[in-house]
Amino acid sequence: MRRDGSKDREPKRTSPATFYRQVIAELRKVVWPTQEQLVTYFFVVMVFVLVMMAIVSVLDLAFGRLVFAIFTGGDS
Repeated sequence: MRRDGSKDREPKRTSPATFYRQVIAELRKVVWPTQEQLVTYFFVVMVFVLVMMAIVSVLDLAFGRLVFAIFTGGDS
């Protein structure tokens, strides 16, 4: 028994057929993007990724040169 007085019951297992029907029902509720929205989202994500790559590359180059300068005494 649980603290609240109710008995422990194991959850009933769902059959594969019921699970499949539930998945299909949930997928019908999804609002799928139009092709125009999909293309727009694709370009937004690509621009964001390219900007982040540039930022990380610049930071990597800067920290690499800083560490190199520290450990070699500042001589290039």
